[in-house]
Amino acid sequence: MTVRIRPAHRTDLPRLRDVELAAGEPFRALGMDAVADDAPPPLASLEEYRASGRALVGDEGGPAVAYLLWDEVDGAAHIEQVSVHPDAARRGLGRALIESLAAEAAGRGVAALTLTTFRDVPWNAPYYARIGFRVLVEAELTQGLRRIRDAEAAHGLDRWPRVCMRRELSRL
Repeated sequence: MTVRIRPAHRTDLPRLRDVELAAGEPFRALGMDAVADDAPPPLASLEEYRASGRALVGDEGGPAVAYLLWDEVDGAAHIEQVSVHPDAARRGLGRALIESLAAEAAGRGVAALTLTTFRDVPWNAPYYARIGFRVLVEAELTQGLRRIRDAEAAHGLDRWPRVCMRRELSRL
């Protein structure tokens, strides 16, 4: 199948919530039921990302099966969320979304992509390391990343080890 990456449309938003719920299910096998049970982003939040041009979707010629949301954090394009429906996993959709954001951000002169993720979940930090991200040490965390980590901790995500990661971008 052909993977297509495009800006999210308003009509995609309910589907993105379905993708998020499905993408959470594999966490159950790791004993991370709280992650699997976490509510998907509300439609109003998804609409804010879409309206500001910070929501990408991936499809294979039909409805969206993957999406990426991003914010600007301390001069980097920060990946807030990237999710792929399990039925479409392992076909390069997540990577294609990240590469699309990387190309767009580099074209605007942005220095890096950042994200926060679970350190030990195979499709989280180990995956991101394979596509060019590196774990940041405490001294490298920006104020914005510290605020994000504080919010994640308050949400209970620190029950499992988390890391901040960064991928430098080549400026075009």
